[in-house]
Amino acid sequence: MIEKKRVLAVVPARGGSKGVPRKNVRNIAGKPLIAWTIEEAKKSAYIDRLILSSEDSEIIEVARTLGCEVPFIRPKHLAEDSTSGMDPVLHAINELPGYDFVLLLQPTSPLRTVKDIDFFLEKLIESGAPASVSVTIADKSPYWMYTLKHNEHLEPLLKQEQPYERRQDLPEVFVLNGAIYGAQINWLMRSKSFLDDKTTAFVMASERSYDIDTEEDFLFCEIMLNKTNDKLSSSNIISSTFTK
Repeated sequence: MIEKKRVLAVVPARGGSKGVPRKNVRNIAGKPLIAWTIEEAKKSAYIDRLILSSEDSEIIEVARTLGCEVPFIRPKHLAEDSTSGMDPVLHAINELPGYDFVLLLQPTSPLRTVKDIDFFLEKLIESGAPASVSVTIADKSPYWMYTLKHNEHLEPLLKQEQPYERRQDLPEVFVLNGAIYGAQINWLMRSKSFLDDKTTAFVMASERSYDIDTEEDFLFCEIMLNKTNDKLSSSNIISSTFTK
């Protein structure tokens, strides 16, 4: 609970991933991918209830083993390739009334930490906004992007009176990183989307903003997670040495 507001956190994980088959239960840096999200969310000082939304029996079993509640089995028509990302959230809200805020924590963002989650909630409550989404600074600027016309001539993606010639002069632009979505439930039930002109941005560091969509993403995140594990192990060894 935060500021007397009850928070429901939903981890959506369907079994039919195409880009990286069975990615939600695939081992990454020593544990199932979904474990990284569940374990960090369980540390939150503000989440009142953490649940999994899935139609897949193996994913459900793994989540329960990790201590994540599975209060229902998601209907299969809400687990298709064409299913909107909002549908499982709205379904969970309807199944579990009585909460003020909802968080969507996708398991494909394993580098997101509990500090990100709790700071996100603090900022959302402090802002008074109905919703917020996590973003990071884009590594490629749309001001230097083009489409190709039928004759293969370049057409600037963004119309500019004077094109930017130096990288240092480019405006900062941000992209959704997929790590955290949050909203007031009453507002979300009306808007049916986390994204609105009232939605605020929660800026996250680029090194914690990777979203697994391909095999390359999976391998890169595994490298990053292993590096984090190595740092923690080294820190624990040093701490143990000094306390003896």
